[in-house]
Amino acid sequence: MSRKRPGRVRTKRHNRREPLLLSTIQPQNINVREGEIMTIVCPDCETWRRLMGETQLKIREHCPRGCTGRAAECEEHPRCPGSNQPVRLDISIEQWGEAMLAADSTATSRRSARQHFKPIPALAKPVTQMSAIPTTSGEALAAYRDHLRRCRSSASGSRCIGSYRCARGARLAAAYEELERTEQHRHREARVEALLTRCRVARTWSRHAEATGDSKAALAKRAGTAIEEANNSVRVRSAGSVSEFRGPDVPLDPLTIAV
Repeated sequence: MSRKRPGRVRTKRHNRREPLLLSTIQPQNINVREGEIMTIVCPDCETWRRLMGETQLKIREHCPRGCTGRAAECEEHPRCPGSNQPVRLDISIEQWGEAMLAADSTATSRRSARQHFKPIPALAKPVTQMSAIPTTSGEALAAYRDHLRRCRSSASGSRCIGSYRCARGARLAAAYEELERTEQHRHREARVEALLTRCRVARTWSRHAEATGDSKAALAKRAGTAIEEANNSVRVRSAGSVSEFRGPDVPLDPLTIAV
């Protein structure tokens, strides 16, 4: 099996420009890895082109962007000005690899976070197609009877006949039984709670009655003096009357204190 030889420069011609230095080219715009075909982004047409040569690298002769054929086979398009552009490796492949890794880490840090789009919820049914959900046993029983009347009068194949119930009739019957059972349980709990509340109130009032039953005998002052007896007996006095208990007269003369 014949080994494919690497491409080489068969001409010394170039585009009369200064050589492109590897240190000045962005690492993501050139590939000089060992064991791979060396390629570069042409600075004129901005397309990936092959680098020819081993020691003296040049951009392979090519047409401008938009032409898929070779430059030698294409007669309609002129040759790209970036053809035969010299490229000089002024730094080592290891140094270029370090620059490539640094550029990749910088681009990763600038990459925006992944957006997660939630699925759009399904459209709700129109109001005219919505069926009222019974919340009490009375409403469930009325809906069940109304369904029986409508279903038995219809001509559909699966209708409520005798003890047989269609799917909707069976659901309404189950809803009625469940609501009736829960309502009975709630009524029983409400009665028990009301009875407990009445018992608590009765016990509270009985405690207050026991604590304040003989309050008059306990709080009244029976020391035997006339003033205490008058103070304990609550009597309404007429306006302008004078109490029979009077203290000493207030002195009217100024008080002189000798120094």
